[in-house]
Amino acid sequence: MTLQALFSKKHRRFLKQQAPGQSTSLSHLAWHRFCRNRLSVASLVVIGLFVLVAILGYLVTPDHTPYCNQQYLELATLKPGSRATFLCYDPVDKPGGSFLTGKPLPYTALPVASCQTEADSMHVVPIAGEPFTIARERVVKLHERTFLLGTDAYGRDVLSMIMIGSRVSLSVGFIAVLIALLIGITLGALAAYHGGWVDNLITWLINVVWSIPTVLLVIAITFALGKGFWQVFVAVGLTMWVDIARVVRGQVYSIKEKEYVEAARALGYSSFRTIFRHILPNITGAVIVVAAANFASAILLEAGLSFLGIGVQPPMPSWGTMVKENYSYILLDSAYLALLPGLAIMLLVLAFMLLGNDIRDALDIKS
Repeated sequence: MTLQALFSKKHRRFLKQQAPGQSTSLSHLAWHRFCRNRLSVASLVVIGLFVLVAILGYLVTPDHTPYCNQQYLELATLKPGSRATFLCYDPVDKPGGSFLTGKPLPYTALPVASCQTEADSMHVVPIAGEPFTIARERVVKLHERTFLLGTDAYGRDVLSMIMIGSRVSLSVGFIAVLIALLIGITLGALAAYHGGWVDNLITWLINVVWSIPTVLLVIAITFALGKGFWQVFVAVGLTMWVDIARVVRGQVYSIKEKEYVEAARALGYSSFRTIFRHILPNITGAVIVVAAANFASAILLEAGLSFLGIGVQPPMPSWGTMVKENYSYILLDSAYLALLPGLAIMLLVLAFMLLGNDIRDALDIKS
């Protein structure tokens, strides 16, 4: 069967409409089908925005301090859009930061109700505490700040914590999926290509890991490795490779007897070269779809671990931790404190699930 015969009539008409010299490869057709789906583009835009915020980090957050952990107990549970005036005084030399780690405030910031300037001093009425007078040379500035999404019970900026929390979710998803791909592709390809006792052994291992509930396995690995940021990566990655291994094993089984694989064997190519240069490139589409779904699962697992208190540890902001700290407000008038990070989790997971489905549809030449 020729390549042209694989395309539907719609794609054949699309090929005829292309300008001379324009690419008509399978990848070009897949990209064209992907872009025609509005949900595909919308999910890609949502993921791109989250990735951009995670990369820029403290450059775009309203709170530039490390972990966005600047606390103002006087401003606890402010409503979204609330404004507060800060008196910044007593400058100090603190080590500089970056967009990766944040930068501590180089002065003391105090929420105030009012300030009255006199000759060489300033009379300050703080929101909490007794009024006092401060010399003007100690004052750095007086500025007003808007909390777009309000503050939590510790007076921290909710928007900043959600923005930095995207780093944790995306990092866990990326590293965990990378670990799962390395393990799953290797074991699945070896099992299907060699068969025999190798296939039986790897299949037995896959079934054993598959039979253990994922959440319980992640919790067990987390307890064994300890609580922390990097431990979550490893724990989630070590539990997600079975999906990829099963898919890769089935795909390799279906194409390992093809003519080009037999030709590679006849030419004396090693098993490693035959698998990774001639077989795996032809199952990339299926692997991408599974990886996108696993990315969404990794985000949910990380949020669940953080909610249980065995994932990312404070003061590092995490969407799951934010839900845990504020779920008691759901029955009160500050339910947004738990709903906003939950909405962020829902949007990112939904975007990855839609992206995986749309990639599958775009790469399905039979449809």
